[in-house]
Formats: sequence, C-alpha cells, structure tokens
Amino acid sequence: MNKSLLASALLLALLAGCANERVILLPSADGRQSAVVVRTGGDELLLDKPYAANERRIGLNIPYQSNAAEVQERYAATLAAQPMRPSSYTLYFMTGSNQLTPASEAEFARIKSEIAQRAASEARVIGHTDRVGSAEANDRLSKVRAERVRDLLVSEGVAADKLEAVGRGEREPLVPTADEVDEARNRRVEIAIR
Repeated sequence: MNKSLLASALLLALLAGCANERVILLPSADGRQSAVVVRTGGDELLLDKPYAANERRIGLNIPYQSNAAEVQERYAATLAAQPMRPSSYTLYFMTGSNQLTPASEAEFARIKSEIAQRAASEARVIGHTDRVGSAEANDRLSKVRAERVRDLLVSEGVAADKLEAVGRGEREPLVPTADEVDEARNRRVEIAIR
C-alpha cells in the first residue's frame, strides 16, 4: 500500500470518529412537546422526542438517542452560561383601586426574590382592569396599578431603570366579559421578568 493511500485511509478513519455537527433536542421547560427538523442537502431528519439527536460525520447524518447524562457531560459549561428563562407573574387588585388582594401581597415576595436572583434582570409591569367604568378611567387605573407595583419593587431595592410600567386598561381581559361586568381576574398586573 502506498504512503499516500495509507495517509488518506488514516485521515478518513480519524475523521469518521469526529463529529462535525451535533443536534440534540432538549426537553422543553414547560413540558410541551417540541420538534426540530435537521436538513442536510436533500436529507431531512425529524427530531421530535426529548434527547433525540443527530450527529453529522463526513456528510452523513447519524440519528441516535442521547440522554440527560450525555448532555450534561458534553455541554455543562454551555448550559451553565445560559441566562435564566423568562418568567411571569400575575397580581390581582381590589375593585376600583390600586390595592393588592391579600393573596397577591403574599405573592409579591416571590417576585421580588426572583428579580433579585437575576444578575441582569428586566421586568415589564403591565396593568389591566375589568370592564366596569369608562375606557379612559380604566386606562388611567391600569397605569396607576402598574406604577404601584413598580414603585413597590423599587422600594424593595429593585433598580428603577430595570422596570417598565405600562397600562392596557380593559383592552386585554383575561376573562372576556360584557361591558360593566365586575370580573376579579381582569383586575390585575402582569409582571414579565427576563
């Protein structure tokens, strides 16, 4: 066997052991089913189960089933570097006021704690109302509610420049109702943390 052919065979054997590209479908954070299609040239491979994987070597797609242990072993540093996933909370208010319900006052401590745990958090505080009263009055009240929650967070040490407060009035009800219907679940502030 000539040296050139031997070198080519050795190189091919070495490359065959190296993955050029690897795709592993991780489980979704909320438990819902997800999927991804891996396309190479004219080939398509559907990965639709947690840890379904594809390894591409020398132009060949090699499907396989990975697992949590392999992902942790191979990608621990990458996974650790990911930012925390966005989260959201909902606080509810007493009728016609910017006073939190007792249950929402208790929930407020969890929100404050989560924002404090995030190194570079931002939160959007969005106020809503039910459909009792005029649209203009509800626009004002929803903004007052959002600002109240923002001010509470600032008083607890959250930097004001990391918070945005906006009002949506009665336009985005959680529970659709007719006009002038008092619905407690629509009197809320949503806090989206990212």
